[in-house]
Formats: sequence, structure tokens, C-alpha cells
Amino acid sequence: MGLLSNRVDRQSLKPGDHIYSWRAAYIYAHHGIYVGDDTVIHFTRRGQEVGTGTVLDVLLISSGPTRSHLPCPTCTPPDEGHGVVSSCLNCFLAGGVLYRFEYAVTPALFIAKARGGTCTLAVSDPDEIVVHRAKYLLDNGFGCYNVFKNNCEDFAIYCKTGLLVVDEGRLGQSGQAASIIGGPLAAVLSTPLRLFSTNLYGMAATAVAVYCASRYAADIGLRRDVMKVPVEDLTRRLATGSLQVVEPQISVTPSLGSPQLLTQ
Repeated sequence: MGLLSNRVDRQSLKPGDHIYSWRAAYIYAHHGIYVGDDTVIHFTRRGQEVGTGTVLDVLLISSGPTRSHLPCPTCTPPDEGHGVVSSCLNCFLAGGVLYRFEYAVTPALFIAKARGGTCTLAVSDPDEIVVHRAKYLLDNGFGCYNVFKNNCEDFAIYCKTGLLVVDEGRLGQSGQAASIIGGPLAAVLSTPLRLFSTNLYGMAATAVAVYCASRYAADIGLRRDVMKVPVEDLTRRLATGSLQVVEPQISVTPSLGSPQLLTQ
């Protein structure tokens, strides 16, 4: 893998890798967890999903199950259900190129990779834990698909880190979602700054800086609205609404300055 590309070959894959492949002319990527034996577990829009009510709903297509006129001799056709499926690597890639998502990157490398959905500052858990989470969610589901708050990248990041965004009013972990929102947001936020620079290049540089700052602040490795949630508790807590964030209480203990997880 290099600075500009996370492309890898199949021989370098190991169980627990977070992989992805670009769809729809590099507009959006589909993500999953490689679990060995040429098998990928990934989260699709099959089953329940929440749309945005905008033209951005076309992005749901990229996370749909692969459809082919010829049945795959390796994959078992999935039943209708919760959307977490197991596929062979060929079906997951759907003719696309294989890339590996990077974890624990430096801030400089994160900013250099201007396209979201390719890396994170967060640290991955051991591979055996990652595979366990993916297989558990294959049997128990990952909630309702939402292109911005609960998509295939969110699924893969949770499997790798155990971190879950628990504030319903905010975006999920997805770097792709941050990029989709961050571009227009950067243009809006940088507009008042045009008074300080009438030069076209200066205005463009300002917009890029605002975009990079918004992506950086939204990364799962920096956000304060995330908690480490055991996979065995995830489905039950989401179903019962017992997973929530409360405002931190004032305390002399520094570790209490982050959101607290409540269970009922």
C-alpha cells in the first residue's frame, strides 16, 4: 500500500482485514471483513433500510447484494433478513479492485488521503476478536441500514474496533459519510472567509482546509460520542434502546470527561 492507494493483492490478505472495493465509478465503496477461506462478511441494504429522502439514496445501490444471472458455485444464496451476509471474495468485489482499509495512521497520512473511507486514526483490535465480531453479527445482525449512520463501512469499523457511535443525532463512523457531507459543508463554512482572500486559489485552499479539518474531527479515532460496546451486548442494547449517551458529569477524575454508556 502507498500514500495514494490502499490497493493490495489477494495473497496478502489475512483473517480480520477490513477490505473494500469502489463502486459506481469510484463514487462510493463497499466494505467488509475478510474472515479467511476466501470469505468476506459484510453489511448490505438487503432487508430493512432507512433512506435519506434525497438523490443521495442512489448510493444505497453500492451496498446492495451482488446480483448475477449465473449463480455463484461457492456462495450460498442469502435468505431475506438483517442484511449481514457472507460472500466469497469474488462476489464481494463484484469485478472491482481489492483495497485494504488502514488503521492507526498518523494525522499527516490521514490528511494526505483526502478521500474519506480509506483509513482512520483509530487502533484496530486483535484479528481474532475482529473475526469473532463479524461472525457474531452474521448470526445476529447489525441493526437497520442507513447510508449515513449505519452503513457497510460503519459495520467494518465496528468489527475492527468495537467502537460504536451512540449519539442518534450524529453521523456514524463512516469516513465516506464525512466526505459526502464535508465537501458541501466546507464550501458553506469557507464562504465568510472570502473577505480575507479574493484570490481564487486562496479561496480554494481555504475550502480544502475546512474540508480536511471537518474530516479529521469526525474520525472515529477522535470523536467523543463513541463507546466500546461488546458485540454480545450490541444487538440487545440497540433493540431495547438501552444504549445512549448522557452529558458527562463534572468530576475531578479525568477519565470521566467522556460520554458515559448507560444500560437498563
